[in-house]
Amino acid sequence: MHLVNVRFKSTASACAVRIGSNLLPEAAAEARAAARSRNAALVTDANVAALYLERARDALRAAGVEAAPLVVPPGEASKTLEQAARLYDGMLRAGLDRGSAVVALGGGVVTDLAGFAAATYMRGLPWVAVATTLLAQVDAGVGGKTAVDHPECKNLVGAFHQPAAVMADVGTLATLPEEELRTGLAEVVKHAVIRDADLFALLEAQAARILARDAAVLEDIVARSVGIKADVVMADEREADLRRILNYGHTIGHAAESLALAAGGRLGGATMTHGRAVALGMIAEARIAERRGLVGRAVVERQRRLLERFGLPVRLGAPLDPERCLALMRHDKKAEGGRMRFVLPEAIGAVRVVADVTDEEIREALGALV
Repeated sequence: MHLVNVRFKSTASACAVRIGSNLLPEAAAEARAAARSRNAALVTDANVAALYLERARDALRAAGVEAAPLVVPPGEASKTLEQAARLYDGMLRAGLDRGSAVVALGGGVVTDLAGFAAATYMRGLPWVAVATTLLAQVDAGVGGKTAVDHPECKNLVGAFHQPAAVMADVGTLATLPEEELRTGLAEVVKHAVIRDADLFALLEAQAARILARDAAVLEDIVARSVGIKADVVMADEREADLRRILNYGHTIGHAAESLALAAGGRLGGATMTHGRAVALGMIAEARIAERRGLVGRAVVERQRRLLERFGLPVRLGAPLDPERCLALMRHDKKAEGGRMRFVLPEAIGAVRVVADVTDEEIREALGALV
């Protein structure tokens, strides 16, 4: 098992991220330690509940915590204020007070939603994330960013609320749908591009074993990804400076996701998952960097080949509406004073943040995705 400790200057607190298999007993112990009361909300989705809910409740009960299961529908459509309000209702019915804990059992949607509910119910409850998808293990579960979507924009309503602990249980990846594995791999590739050339080379060399879900290789890449994000988050907890590099691929990617949400989750004839959107965003943002002379064609091609190797899209089957994308980017939470910040690669393992990308550069990059 790997252990990464994430320490936060603002609260003088720490979050232990454990990476391994069969971590439900450790999660239960962390929930018991974080809470003053003996009750908790166990938030999960219907898919994960069928696999792990009773095991999680048993582990919590063995640790002395009685958990009320709150099951939400799977998918991005559950990341809403309305669904958060349903969680508040369930937490009230279960008698949760300010000494209770919230346990998030699931992927990125569950982690974002449960973390947001924990941040806002009674002005904040401690929470523990048990990440069952690769995306949650390397991204959504680490760093304390919680959010729900607005009909016009992804992740618009949210809060920084650090979990007491995160459990990245790679054993759960054995039951993960193929598309969900790819979604997480997009974030792993992102971490490699922004910060770790050695990780990028490892992904290239071990792609077949990763796709075959070799547990040892998965644990290694999760640990390395978590380490990258932890280093960035500890240096910049509130996304004032360095943490912005974690948004590589997300400025254009979030616009694509928002367009898909408005169209029932599909774009260009395909379902638009977070990983697919981020992959397209990385392709487009690397093109902007190449056109500016910041990065060479060889680097852009290495990124493209690795994304393709992991079954992620590098082109979209239909054109994106550039004016709608630009409007969405200007309303994105990453924009300040109407200026959009882009993370542009300079090499594998190195990026820079710029705030002077023109509308014409964005239109050209979007057009190149077709």
